[in-house]
Amino acid sequence: MEGIKPADPEFDQVRALMRKIQLSGGVRMYVKPEANKEPATILALRRDHIDPETLADIWELRRLLKLNSDAEEFTLVQAPASSSDTEVAVLTRSVISLMQNMADQVEVPAEDLASSHAFPGYERVGDIPNTDRMVRIPSARQKSKDAFVAVNYRNTWFWIDDGDLRSKLVFLQLMNLYAMADTAPRENQPVVTIPAR
Repeated sequence: MEGIKPADPEFDQVRALMRKIQLSGGVRMYVKPEANKEPATILALRRDHIDPETLADIWELRRLLKLNSDAEEFTLVQAPASSSDTEVAVLTRSVISLMQNMADQVEVPAEDLASSHAFPGYERVGDIPNTDRMVRIPSARQKSKDAFVAVNYRNTWFWIDDGDLRSKLVFLQLMNLYAMADTAPRENQPVVTIPAR
């Protein structure tokens, strides 16, 4: 839990603006072939046929990201900082880091805290300004009848409630990321043959 800290307020602004602009259709992303180079991932901010409110959001996004005011295309790069005003630098978390963040948000049973089997979860820390929970994972001795997914560990059930759409979505996205990150070579699986007459 010590790793939870408030996001930079400007990060939250950028995130909210990107979502608004995305929903309005004011942004496109695509891969652009480059001669003698790796293909570039491009973020394009539209100017034409955009309503005034979205246009204002795009200008604010440009200001926050310190983007060139004349450019319409920006290269997405995996880096801690942009090297020019036509790049948008992005650092993503690893799947393991996301799983650790989710683990911090588990409702930890009181007996596990008392016996030092676990660190306190998100709810025991209290409200931290400008932080959002990724997922809610309650725990109890009895399995919930409304569990979307559940696991029993040390005689305690942990689950995501079937009515918690946000947590379900986060869990499914994590499973998709985990599947995409699994690049281990596939071994030949056993083949079952059934004789036919």
